Amino acid sequence: MFLESITVYDIAREANVSVATVSRVLNDTAPVRTSTRLKIMAIIEKHKFQPNALARSLVNKKTGMIGVLFPDSTNMFFPEVFGGAERAAQKLGYTLFLCNTFSNCSRESEYLNSLCERQVEGLIFMGGRINARHCPDALVQEVVDIQKKIPIVLINGSLPGHPCYRVKTDEYLGTQLIMQHLIDRGHRSIGFLGGTAETTTTLEKLQAYKRTLGANNLSYRKEWVRLGDFSMSCGSTLMQQLLTLPNRPTAVICINDYVAIGAMKAAISQGMHIPEDIAIAGFDDTQLASAMNPELTTVSQHSEQLGRQAVSILSKLIQKEKVKKLTVLEPKLMVRQSTQ
Repeated sequence: MFLESITVYDIAREANVSVATVSRVLNDTAPVRTSTRLKIMAIIEKHKFQPNALARSLVNKKTGMIGVLFPDSTNMFFPEVFGGAERAAQKLGYTLFLCNTFSNCSRESEYLNSLCERQVEGLIFMGGRINARHCPDALVQEVVDIQKKIPIVLINGSLPGHPCYRVKTDEYLGTQLIMQHLIDRGHRSIGFLGGTAETTTTLEKLQAYKRTLGANNLSYRKEWVRLGDFSMSCGSTLMQQLLTLPNRPTAVICINDYVAIGAMKAAISQGMHIPEDIAIAGFDDTQLASAMNPELTTVSQHSEQLGRQAVSILSKLIQKEKVKKLTVLEPKLMVRQSTQ
């Protein structure tokens, strides 16, 4: 048999006080005579009363919930960002509502509408349309319209032409760091693997790759640049293609750690030694990077700090505090066995 649910009205009736007085005790919003407060608390304890969070949120317009949209739960970089965000949110009293969009714009729209219906107090957005080279105006406007109602923080992305609150790692600088490391190790022929021409993060890294080659008087070879996607299987396929070239590079940088791991597996399967026969570097510094053999040289995006910063900024926006539009984290080169 189910026990009958106890409400604030029942508490008020039994204590012979108004509902407003019970509310003041529950929320500690105004002074209540000590004897009255103790009587109300005793009744609450007797009935093991749990305030209805949804009902309370309708009154004070605060749900304590933040929506998080991210593109790929299988790529450890994104869960690591989310982990940092979740720990920061818990300290601030927020609960995160996680939505995996798979970089599908329709799913993004569904989640955006659903989160707004659930009255989240703010949104954190990663991947998908905010990384698209050409994002349709309607998809941009959807985010802009929501931003007028609740604060939104973008991680490693932007909506060109529309000022948004953003936190990002300098991926251009990160690519420069890893390129210069390879050049300083004596490599003069360096390839680039992974990513897509439709994502801004790929284009940013490609631009840094080309400019660093030029700054060191090294040639850009189109056949050494091979795009695909962001997966291990892509890295394996692209490396196999690269290894068939009569004149192949002595080192490659990859769009992320997953592509780099796939590239390493393909090279090793061909009997090559890393880094003696070919040096391979990744990007993101996920936990997999240091778990590989050989350990993977990569660039740390400070994934947990990205998440923490996003929540910190969003919390300040929710509290109507002033925050700068862009926060940039400096990447860190993590030199390991795959390039030494």
